[in-house]
Amino acid sequence: MLQTEPATMKAVRFDHYGDIDVLQVVDVPIPDPAPGQVRLKVKAASINPGEASIRKGLLHTRFPASFPSGEGSDFAGVVIKVGADVTGFSSGDELIGFTNFRASHAEYVIAEAQNLIKKPLNVPWEVAGALPVAGSTAYAAVRAVSLKAGDTVVVSGAAGGVGSIAVQLAKRTGAEVIGIAGPSNHAWLNAHGVKPLAYGDDLSDRLRAVGVTAFIDTHGHGYVKLAIDLGIDPARTNTIIDFDAAKQYGTKAEGSQSAMNAAVLEELAQLLASGDLEIPIAATYPLAEVRSAFRQLEQGHTHGKIVLTD
Repeated sequence: MLQTEPATMKAVRFDHYGDIDVLQVVDVPIPDPAPGQVRLKVKAASINPGEASIRKGLLHTRFPASFPSGEGSDFAGVVIKVGADVTGFSSGDELIGFTNFRASHAEYVIAEAQNLIKKPLNVPWEVAGALPVAGSTAYAAVRAVSLKAGDTVVVSGAAGGVGSIAVQLAKRTGAEVIGIAGPSNHAWLNAHGVKPLAYGDDLSDRLRAVGVTAFIDTHGHGYVKLAIDLGIDPARTNTIIDFDAAKQYGTKAEGSQSAMNAAVLEELAQLLASGDLEIPIAATYPLAEVRSAFRQLEQGHTHGKIVLTD
């Protein structure tokens, strides 16, 4: 007897801006792929700080929500159905990708085929699902500051979801990398060839003594101003979070939108597969515990990524 597909799925929704308690896991129809699209069973989907900011309404002018809103961009999953005109993928394929429809925090997701790549067999699901947003953001941030051998770059939030990837990509340019992080993350940074530096009142003096040539801010909270005060060229300063400061001081603010594509994903996935890139996983949660996942994220000081798994 043939097994029929279910008509509905569990998915995260919120119908107004607010705190974590506005998140609901509800039953919604399973969408059908249009031409050029693929439907996948989600095996892992990461959560990102930007999603929390959107949910709170903090990015309404840049990324407004339409209610009821889904959430989630990046994921890894198994192809269930391909739409017309899709070539190169078929049912059962294991893929990594992203959606622009705020829809990956769900049991199934629709994505454009052009935004999907094959998942390397040796990359775990939770790592694969954590790659697209954080990986492309880190990639864009490192590219934005034009690193080369002889440079010294500082990365704030160096053990976080984006920062932990950015320091590794920065090392690959030949630059000396200094990572600002709490003492509990210093051993991990040292193990990856990054010089750890604790935050604190005298941070500016300690950095001034080093001779910094570039700055990547993944944390916000005044680091753009710090970079400018240190005399770092605004063209070699990039923030992924403090857009007001970037506008005020004329620095760059390049993130996932400038590097979120299949070519970058493929490059990063191959680094994962070869062991030349690590994505630390701080915690995994089932979809039903999405509130707990965001609660941990919003407490801050997370080492690596938090991921929803099936």
